[in-house]
Amino acid sequence: MNFLAHIYLSGDNDLIKIGNFMADGIRGKQFEHFPEDVQKGIILHRSIDTYTDSHDVFRQSTKRLHEKYHHYSGVIVDIVYDHFLAKNWTKYSDEKLETFINRFYRSLHENYDILTEKTQDLMPYMIQRNWLLSYQTVEGIHQILTQMDRRSKNESKMQFASTELKEFYTEFEQEFTLFFEDIKEHAKQKLLLL
Repeated sequence: MNFLAHIYLSGDNDLIKIGNFMADGIRGKQFEHFPEDVQKGIILHRSIDTYTDSHDVFRQSTKRLHEKYHHYSGVIVDIVYDHFLAKNWTKYSDEKLETFINRFYRSLHENYDILTEKTQDLMPYMIQRNWLLSYQTVEGIHQILTQMDRRSKNESKMQFASTELKEFYTEFEQEFTLFFEDIKEHAKQKLLLL
């Protein structure tokens, strides 16, 4: 799961959302230095990632890409799944996607001092280009994949993955829909335990 799904799966608590959003850059027990709800978000993020990586439907999606993109196929599917969440947002939320995103951006500003340095550096660029809203379109996904490919020094070839997204659009969407019901339930149960 990528940014939008992690934020969505965090429930209504802004600090849990922030922890879940920035968890990738936090190693080991470093999370213990954050406020309690941010810690919960980090733990939730790790649980979501572990569950996702071992889920049969997610693995089915990555297999379609593995020959060409190797270990980057999971990253690509994370982003592709965010596309289907954004595209089908009204199925999962009564709140408009733009409103949900703007509320999250506002919470980042309001809690700037507790963000990791990496998140602070990323935030202006992400908000200016409105990454989360750009997930709604295939062109937006293509731009995100191209930016990520540049960060991997063009080794991943991710900028070409929008070709497979278009070619297998129906299959990816069906897999996302099946998978997302399971991950929603997993995240809900995990939040109850935190």
